[in-house]
Amino acid sequence: MRAKYDVLGIGNAMMDVIAPISDDVLTTLKITKGSMTLIEESRAIDIHSAFKSHSKNISETAGGSGANTMAGIAGLGVSAAYFGKVADDKLGTRFTKSMTDIGVAFPNSPLKNSSATARCLIAVTPDAERSMSTFLGANTSFGPKDIDAKIVQDSAITYMEGYLFDTPDQKAAFVKASEIAKAAGRKVALTLSDSFCVGAHRAAFQHLVDNHVDILFANHDELLSLYELEDFGQSLRRVWKTGTIACVTRSEKGSVIIEDGKVHEIAAIPVANIIDTTGAGDQYAAGVLAGRAMGLSWSDAGRLGSIAAAEVISHFGARPETPIHTLAGGLALAEGLVKSL
Repeated sequence: MRAKYDVLGIGNAMMDVIAPISDDVLTTLKITKGSMTLIEESRAIDIHSAFKSHSKNISETAGGSGANTMAGIAGLGVSAAYFGKVADDKLGTRFTKSMTDIGVAFPNSPLKNSSATARCLIAVTPDAERSMSTFLGANTSFGPKDIDAKIVQDSAITYMEGYLFDTPDQKAAFVKASEIAKAAGRKVALTLSDSFCVGAHRAAFQHLVDNHVDILFANHDELLSLYELEDFGQSLRRVWKTGTIACVTRSEKGSVIIEDGKVHEIAAIPVANIIDTTGAGDQYAAGVLAGRAMGLSWSDAGRLGSIAAAEVISHFGARPETPIHTLAGGLALAEGLVKSL
């Protein structure tokens, strides 16, 4: 049966607050460079205030890793939906509107009398490195009750964000969605999101990948962490044995996609001036998943992912600014990828 949605995302719903700051300010704020740290609401308020004091170029946009991927997918003309939790507050209203305005269905109702809507405070230093301080807010209440079986059944691929794979209820929600998708003959994808997440829940992630996941997205470090290995080749062989399709990014080295006994090495798209690496992995996944929905081969879908990642690191923010459909279409035609996008 033809799916209503090409991709359904499941992940955190939050507002991204992105600020370019110096390394000295990062140190003063006691933020570990290059990390993702979970914080309480009071700490989030303090960091947000400091951002306003030390940066003149703050952007506040709807975000969350999985939500950003769905935004990229919608920008490529592919149908998408998203499950996530927001509170009944101003940020929650802004998040919901931001998703529906770009054509992403967002069916979950806001929580009343709950923790506030989540926010991710992203400090970007002059070397374009991102350091994230995340208040999870309403997302902590996400559970099996938030999985709409009909929407999962109506989605060709259910894409799950590793950042949300934390509490027992959240883990149960992932398993529930996976089982519904598999029973309906649909595919399940997972992004590992962060090495910290993998290390905190390694056994559960391994079980999920081995038993429920058809398509795995990870970067080099996350894949090594998943299997507690130091050799990249060994980690690829390990995931290969599960039969899972693996899409692994390697920064300037591009990416590797393993599927059906084949290894596709995809070059990175050169970017003259890297501004902000926030969202590179999210948009790579958007390009790959959208490419597959368009009928591209895995190697060509990987190249579309590289194009999407290259665009997003050329400016501040985790969502595309240049219309990716136009950008990807031009580059793809030049490379002989497809006749039209």
